[in-house]
Amino acid sequence: MKKIFVSFLFILSVFGLGAQTGQKIVIIHSNDLHSHLAGFAPELDYSPLVPGNDRTVGGFARIASVIGSEKEKNDGITLVLDAGDFLMGTLFQGLETKTGFQLRLMKTMGYDVLCIGNHEFDYGPARLADIINSAVSSGEIPALLLGNAEFDPADSRDDGLEKLLSENILRRTMIINRGGIRFGFFSLLGKVAAGNAAYAPPVRFSKQIASARQMVKELKDEGCDVIICLSHSGVSKDKKGRWAGEDVKLAKKVKGIDVIISGHTHTALEQPVMVNGIPVVQTGEYGMNVGSLSLEYDRGKVKVSSYSLIPVNDDITGDRHVHDLIEIQKGRINDEILKPLGLSYDKPVVETDFLLECDEGGDIRNSNLGPLVADAIHSYVNNHVRTGTDISMVAVGVIRSRIVPGYQSAPDIFRIMSMGTGNDAVPGYPLSRVYLTGRELKNVLEILQIAHKSAPANYCYYSGLRVSYDPGKMIFRKIKKIELIQEDGNIKQVDFSGKNRELYSVTANSYMLELVGIIKKMSFGLVNVVPKDMNGNPLSDMKKAVLDFDENAPGIQEGKEWLALIEYLSSMEDANSNNIPDIDSKYRKAIQTFVPVR
Repeated sequence: MKKIFVSFLFILSVFGLGAQTGQKIVIIHSNDLHSHLAGFAPELDYSPLVPGNDRTVGGFARIASVIGSEKEKNDGITLVLDAGDFLMGTLFQGLETKTGFQLRLMKTMGYDVLCIGNHEFDYGPARLADIINSAVSSGEIPALLLGNAEFDPADSRDDGLEKLLSENILRRTMIINRGGIRFGFFSLLGKVAAGNAAYAPPVRFSKQIASARQMVKELKDEGCDVIICLSHSGVSKDKKGRWAGEDVKLAKKVKGIDVIISGHTHTALEQPVMVNGIPVVQTGEYGMNVGSLSLEYDRGKVKVSSYSLIPVNDDITGDRHVHDLIEIQKGRINDEILKPLGLSYDKPVVETDFLLECDEGGDIRNSNLGPLVADAIHSYVNNHVRTGTDISMVAVGVIRSRIVPGYQSAPDIFRIMSMGTGNDAVPGYPLSRVYLTGRELKNVLEILQIAHKSAPANYCYYSGLRVSYDPGKMIFRKIKKIELIQEDGNIKQVDFSGKNRELYSVTANSYMLELVGIIKKMSFGLVNVVPKDMNGNPLSDMKKAVLDFDENAPGIQEGKEWLALIEYLSSMEDANSNNIPDIDSKYRKAIQTFVPVR
């Protein structure tokens, strides 16, 4: 009798019956957290341990409470997942290569699996490897997926990541056995996201659909019951209002996927987008929401039971342990990053009673924040660099947050211009300057005026410049007049005829000035712009364009956009006599530098 019973159990296990029948699965998920550990905004108002006393949203202490609460409610299997861009966006990123703090924190919060997004590469592949190694050396971290990455055997810059893959700290795919169900995971970085990963090379990314098919096959061959894709690719609506995008295409073209946890497009989906029976879910951005997808697994089939997008707001009491860990890390940021700059984490820099924003998916032409940032860069360079600049510019795509009414501290200002790093210990892309002829300047402005139509992130704001243009004309015939507004208020007209060899200086962050060097590609070969130094020598290495903000000190003393913004805001008038400057009311509305004419 005993032998018969044992044989019966063996048959159940072989045919996938028993514990795998009628199982409840809850997937708690997030995406595009961008290191918003301490909520927003303003951060001075954030008090996660006391509910009902502020308007801030997000914050990892609150997210940890949501994860804990959802786990307690679920009597089945719970998975906690993130679809990428969990790093990069706040001052917390500044110490990650040294501490690996956030990955360890996310393990403490209960995350099982994360995928690498494009912004994890903001510091380059070698420093991403440093972040992961720092985290692993200090404790446990969630599983990390980098599914369709390809490494260059001839280039050493990606060797650190390749080593992590060989050690199974990074994985293309992985399997978790839980509650009698074999879960297979893989990740993808989509085409658009890969294009946004400017500092990922020499790491490249293979085609999404072909890679997905291969990884699904591998997981199926490993006997996985449920296959989940963490896709940093995204969803969006087409011109007819239908859900589209790379993750919708993925669901249509790749069989065998049961769930797609989506990221990259910062889309808050109130309900799953169902494509061929596959739920595609995404929570928005910055931890403002957490998703909870309830599934039923029965006889080899996965069915959606329910879904909720949980707002992470001041109704939630944050997890004290997670909050305490974050407070300790804030102290390190204050001591190691802000104090040497004469700043403090919790000291107000400026206040405002109106909203300033730059919404990539909204009315970018009428942003009031974009012109403010451009003016700040212009003021900073002309105040601190002996040779100054004629024009300053900033693109929508590098403005990462908004300024909401209230007191703004250094962390709030940093979030606005939080991307990248330079060659010093201060986070943020360094400010750089190139020189162009009048004809080249006109062509750049012509191209950038239309480039945003296919990619809104390319729309630019300018300071020190006024342009008269005819929107009804064809490209290269739109701009009628370019005027430089000089520091003394005088106006200088730019001669953009071919005979004029005078050079005009243009300043932006180092990442953005890469645009100037690829204008030929953007114009389909019609325009070739050659960035130059102040002596007219072509710049083959854009690192040589980085500005030195202290010529008396050895090396290059870099300037950063967020520091420019803090200085500019700090210089504004204290309108209500409380010893805190107020943002100038002229920025209540957009300041237009492109003036239409007929």
